[in-house]
Amino acid sequence: MGLEEQLPAGILLSTVETLAGYVRKGSLWPATFGLACCAIEMMATASPRVDIARFGMERFSATPRQADLMIVAGRVSQKMAPVLRQVYDQMVEPKWVLAMGVCASSGGMFNNYAIVQGVDHVVPVDIYLPGCPPRPEMLLHAILKLHDQIQQMPLGVNRQEAVRAAESAALAATGPGSHEGPPR
Repeated sequence: MGLEEQLPAGILLSTVETLAGYVRKGSLWPATFGLACCAIEMMATASPRVDIARFGMERFSATPRQADLMIVAGRVSQKMAPVLRQVYDQMVEPKWVLAMGVCASSGGMFNNYAIVQGVDHVVPVDIYLPGCPPRPEMLLHAILKLHDQIQQMPLGVNRQEAVRAAESAALAATGPGSHEGPPR
């Protein structure tokens, strides 16, 4: 004999956070940051075979001001790192980052001075997608995992505190001075 039995038919009980999470997860607009071979697999995700449009991602945004998901596909050079950060800063809140491929996640096989050893040294990353290159189905699976994270994300002041804590933890994990950009 709960509250749901006392309400008339057609009444939906939910919290604002649950409803907002449901709406946000179904309307992601990705900004593509294709830097290497992973970008080809990312483009294949929009093809009819995988059909990412069924999850509300009708188009890939050309401008960061209209995007809320950045997919970094491929290795990031030291010269590209400030540009990546600038694009991230221009994105609207709330925003998420997906590191696609082993090069974006950890630098991959390029362990030298010219390549950033993981995009998390530049921007906070929400989902890491392994593979060289990952298949379009893997990207779709990672986006669905991101949908689950978005559904659970708090709103308002609680969300801002959670984002600040996650970003400071990510910057602390990369070590002192490594998030300041490339050496000049």
